[in-house]
Amino acid sequence: MLQFTRNYTDRSNDQGFQFEFYCDKCSNGHMSAFEGSALGMASSFLKAAGSFFGGALSRAAYAGDHVKDALRGKAWDDAYGNAVNEAKKHFKHCTRCGHWVCPQSCWNEQRGLCEACAPNLAEEAAHIQSKVAVEQTWDKARKVDQVENLDMKAQRMAACPHCNASIEGGKFCPECGKPLAAKSSCGKCGAEMAAKAKFCPECGTARG
Repeated sequence: MLQFTRNYTDRSNDQGFQFEFYCDKCSNGHMSAFEGSALGMASSFLKAAGSFFGGALSRAAYAGDHVKDALRGKAWDDAYGNAVNEAKKHFKHCTRCGHWVCPQSCWNEQRGLCEACAPNLAEEAAHIQSKVAVEQTWDKARKVDQVENLDMKAQRMAACPHCNASIEGGKFCPECGKPLAAKSSCGKCGAEMAAKAKFCPECGTARG
């Protein structure tokens, strides 16, 4: 049985075999040593020579590919087994959950288990303190009136009703200078007028 096979990437190519293994917890990785393929390198050499001379050398190169493909299964398996044995030295095996983790960040040496199964108490305490501090900050902020000067009874507008310019409060538009109130009064008879009305609906007087 090959161990440590759950989390890896095959980096092999025509020249040989190489694999990258990852920590099951944080994904830190280890790249195995490159293991060259004699058939692959010979085939590449024949292709390079065949591109210059053609003929028999070119045919030999493609024949080498067929041989290499036929033997790739065992060659790959052997290289993969070697890479697994190499990689196991760089990871710790947690007997509780079965994960392979990096010793630098994810292994609790005192407990002999991965930190998912046996968290580092000092790290957990620091994390908990920071999390509680954030929660207390939210609670403290909620107890302070952050909108003390905001009058929610007054009608609020996001844009000037006359020119549609963006506004942030005030009584008059900073772009066109017209009043921002949704309604106003006629200067002659005092009747209420809509913001966009050009004439008083009661006496017909034009808006000043």
